[in-house]
Amino acid sequence: MKKACHKMFRAQAKALLPLLGLGLSTPLWAENFAAFSDPDSAAEDNEEGQTGTAAAGTTRSTFAPDDFARFAPRSALDMARQVPGFSIRAGDGARGLGQADTNVLINGRRISGKSNGPVEALQRIPVEDVVRLELVDGASLDIGGLSGQVLNVVTSSSGRIAGQFRLAPQFRSKGTPGQFLDGSVAIAGGGAKTDWTLALENDSNRRGDQGIERVFDGAGALIDIRDEKANFNSDRVGLSGSFTRIADNGNVLNLTGQVQGFIFRETELSQQAGPGFAVDRVRTFRNREDEFNFELGADYQFAVGPGQLKLIGYHRYEDSPFVSLVLTEFADDSAPQGSAFTRDADEGETILRSEYNIAAAGGNLVAAVEGVRNFLDIASALEVRDGAGVLRPVVLPGASARVDEDRADAGLTYSRPLLPSLQLQLSAGGEYSRISQSGPLGQTRSFWRPKGFAALDWKASPALNLAGRVERVVGQLNFFDFIATVDLNQEREDVTNADLVPPQSWNYEIEASLRLGALGNVNLLGFYEDITDIVDQIPIAGGGQAPGNLPSAQRYGITGDFTLLSDPIGWKGTRLDLSFALRDSDVIDPLIGNRRRLSSTVITEFRTDIRHDFGGTAWAMGGNATWQDNAPSVRLDEISLRTETFGFASMFVENKDVAGMTMRASAANLLDRRNLFERTIFTDRAAGEIAFTERRSRDFGMIFTLAVEGSF
Repeated sequence: MKKACHKMFRAQAKALLPLLGLGLSTPLWAENFAAFSDPDSAAEDNEEGQTGTAAAGTTRSTFAPDDFARFAPRSALDMARQVPGFSIRAGDGARGLGQADTNVLINGRRISGKSNGPVEALQRIPVEDVVRLELVDGASLDIGGLSGQVLNVVTSSSGRIAGQFRLAPQFRSKGTPGQFLDGSVAIAGGGAKTDWTLALENDSNRRGDQGIERVFDGAGALIDIRDEKANFNSDRVGLSGSFTRIADNGNVLNLTGQVQGFIFRETELSQQAGPGFAVDRVRTFRNREDEFNFELGADYQFAVGPGQLKLIGYHRYEDSPFVSLVLTEFADDSAPQGSAFTRDADEGETILRSEYNIAAAGGNLVAAVEGVRNFLDIASALEVRDGAGVLRPVVLPGASARVDEDRADAGLTYSRPLLPSLQLQLSAGGEYSRISQSGPLGQTRSFWRPKGFAALDWKASPALNLAGRVERVVGQLNFFDFIATVDLNQEREDVTNADLVPPQSWNYEIEASLRLGALGNVNLLGFYEDITDIVDQIPIAGGGQAPGNLPSAQRYGITGDFTLLSDPIGWKGTRLDLSFALRDSDVIDPLIGNRRRLSSTVITEFRTDIRHDFGGTAWAMGGNATWQDNAPSVRLDEISLRTETFGFASMFVENKDVAGMTMRASAANLLDRRNLFERTIFTDRAAGEIAFTERRSRDFGMIFTLAVEGSF
């Protein structure tokens, strides 16, 4: 039955891709709604000389700071999150800097950072410096990789130093210490030609859950009961900033930087007793990581001949020592059992890129060259307790090694309007990469890969925009997949695999954005990915398993964002946001040969947010609800599924003027959602022979947060 449903979903998703654009392009639907704002006004503003706007005729909607006054925003990020029908895409680690994987610009320019990306940059900009926000057509920009809806935040320094702060202490009703130090403080300043920002932030988390896990043998008989409690505590303290200067001759300098420390502690205590074991046990598992990282980015744009040359530099480094310990102690005082795994990982990425932009053939041509060096250097050690309970070193081949990648790519991107309402962007190029792994199991290999895309943005009516894109993508490998490792908590081991190659794919997208006038916005995106060399768990020659390449796979689905406003129907002050994602995938299992979903992918997501601002007062209230469904994680000897009971809901009450500050009190997990985990370990998965099955259900109680935000 599952296989039939899976096949039906796949067929429906493929069929919906063309229908999505065809159905929404029906003029009778689009023409029934006025535009949320007048795109032509943005073109007029551009003619008046305001900086940072997109090219005239490409703006979909424009929002002034007053449009967000009811939300009492403190930063550009607060405004961006309230743009109707728009969701920030923060990026997922694009390969180099050549492929833009975010959908946010500041003054028409990309942010030359990765970890220090659009969310962090917008959070540092005070509302006083925001001129307007524009939704623009990505294909009309001279930036490779952008299509569909792109948010351009236009800023201008207020000429004074402005600041903002946030503090959000949190408490849980069960088994988790209080979270007192989650917050940030940011300042910004500048003048007629310069802008700068600086922010200190601690992203703090105190999480935990507790409950019973039951273990069953291959015949389904209960053999063990485990009363467990887990805590996950982390603090990510970071200092980040940016500096921009526009010279009198129009040259532009951008600098970004970030330094962070990450402290993580995990503890799981499991009291175990059951008919399958003669002695009661207490098992303690601990993880800790003390990471340090920094990131620097710079770009400089200046005139050269008839065009503009931009030089970009980027460097990131991370050191992350990690220790994992498991200890089982027995009620009869017999020798303890357990293991210890230590790993110290140094990793870095350095990028140099140049882009030359010139008017050509009725449009714009950008020639780009990029060089990249990536590395990961790991030293690991495994110790296992002997019969006397003493830790002894154990050889783990391939657990200490270095992986290097040197890469160069070049490409041409051409963009132009085909009609006043139709924008075209074409890109073609290729890359050369050399990947090497040290040690007796390592090797060095070289690859040539073509890549490029074609994108169209069509203003089908004053209210409706359609965007289509076809792209050849080269994926980014996770270098940790090359290195042998162990997971002591789940008793898993991956051997080394030096044969990994970057995945490649043909990606197809169609996006429809419909402005409903004063009613709100709707944005729908359909996608299909045809992937070769997809990375999944595979058997390794010589024994064991590890992440490796499978010949082919597909991913496909539909995502949507809806914003509905109540004012036009006579009910003032209510806003409803709905978002969803329906995804599926298809790959041939390397062990059994059947078709299944890709491991650990999110299949379905739903989220709804509602907010009501009480007119004439500083009060607001609202809430949200989410639901998610995941695909199982599949290994050669194991199938596991991490999920939750139905729904997560919260509510809040907010006052936007408490001595000039905004205070929000919220309560979450109103539906008493529980964390669920189930896994089956096989002696022979191909034959369906089960060793044992674990089933866990843990609760984490209600969550109470008091957030305080202010400006200075």
